[in-house]
Amino acid sequence: MPALVHLPADTPASEVLAVLARDGALILDGMLAPWAVAALKGELQPYVEATPIGRDAFSGDRTTRTGALVARSPLTRTAVMDGRVLALCDGVLTPNCQRYQLHLTQLIRIMPGQAAQPIHRDRWAWGRQMPGVEPQVNTIWALTDFTAANGATQVVPGSQVWPDDRKAQAAEIARAEMQAGSVLIYTGTVFHGGGANVSDEDRWGLNITYALGWLRQEENQYLSCPPQIARTLEPDLQALLGYAMGNYALGYFTPPLPPGEGPETVPPQYALGGADDGTMGGAELLAATIAAAGRTTAVAAVTGSGQ
Repeated sequence: MPALVHLPADTPASEVLAVLARDGALILDGMLAPWAVAALKGELQPYVEATPIGRDAFSGDRTTRTGALVARSPLTRTAVMDGRVLALCDGVLTPNCQRYQLHLTQLIRIMPGQAAQPIHRDRWAWGRQMPGVEPQVNTIWALTDFTAANGATQVVPGSQVWPDDRKAQAAEIARAEMQAGSVLIYTGTVFHGGGANVSDEDRWGLNITYALGWLRQEENQYLSCPPQIARTLEPDLQALLGYAMGNYALGYFTPPLPPGEGPETVPPQYALGGADDGTMGGAELLAATIAAAGRTTAVAAVTGSGQ
């Protein structure tokens, strides 16, 4: 059985990215101190206990999935904005987007008696398009110890290069066994699935994922964290939620007001009290878009593509 690489939490991003490129997944140990794990669990517990179990084999009939965590849990916001994780998103996602976004926040509790989840790719949320483009970086923060008995995530190292129809054999599947406070990092293209819980204890995993800014989010952050809550957050977190232009002309809106009573083209942050700059993203984003298009054209000219 293969094993996932474990690295210390302070490992330089370049080294983590090298393992991630090779294996598609790894574990960063000691990302949260024990007191921080306990505080997160305490803050989330009322919501988790009130969450109903899943209703099908994929979501789990002995599993709960609690969302809207940016709105509900201030401590989760710190994990969402963790600089060590965002550095990995920079490395994996920004080659294919101007800005990336928060895709999902969810506390997954696997309870005793839960069968193993089917092995899958998270990127299938968008269908089977975009071959060759990595759309997603995922994290699962262990808020309890993850063991083979209590449902530690099944991960297939190296499977990011597999075709969609390849089935993982038992000997190819690793288990993300880790201590509370550690974090499983994996890409959207890696085959994985929740493990079976044959113990008498719950397994708690804080699932926070990030995706290319031009894709639809799995958890609709504008509804899970609506403007009246989002306007109380830090600007960088607002932008990560999606309250910022994804690129020039990508994400603007028109306030549905009576004739002459409001602007026609404003960026998402306008809904949070931001200024109306009268553009579809601003000069900086326009310049970046033009520059990126120029680089793409240059590559096409050299390779003979783009016909």
